[in-house]
Amino acid sequence: MIRPMDNTQFFYRTAIFTRKDNQVALADIHQPETTSPLDEWMGIVVSLADGKHTIQELLDYIGSRYQQAPTNMEETLHSVIERLHDGKIVQLSENEVDLPYYLASPIEELDIEKAIDLIQKDGYEQP
Repeated sequence: MIRPMDNTQFFYRTAIFTRKDNQVALADIHQPETTSPLDEWMGIVVSLADGKHTIQELLDYIGSRYQQAPTNMEETLHSVIERLHDGKIVQLSENEVDLPYYLASPIEELDIEKAIDLIQKDGYEQP
């Protein structure tokens, strides 16, 4: 468990994802049509987990999308990040992280053959 959550940490995804029809889901590079849909908050965090932004920047971004930020928004996002972290889908870092090609964009934007080749070279295993 990540307590207390440090909002200055960067967050980054460790799972391949898709963003189709306004639905974020985890995807299998070997079977791109096989997906595991995420609930809305988890999908937002995974899709924004590019390793270049802090948790505080995530809070600021989501808060700016509302006329009035939802009650307990920070606690809710901390809980979502903790669950994604426990599932090894999102990791935290004190520094910016450069994502590998196959994690940097939704699966529909990837060259699948290139991604599979790089995954094999890197020894990446999906969470």
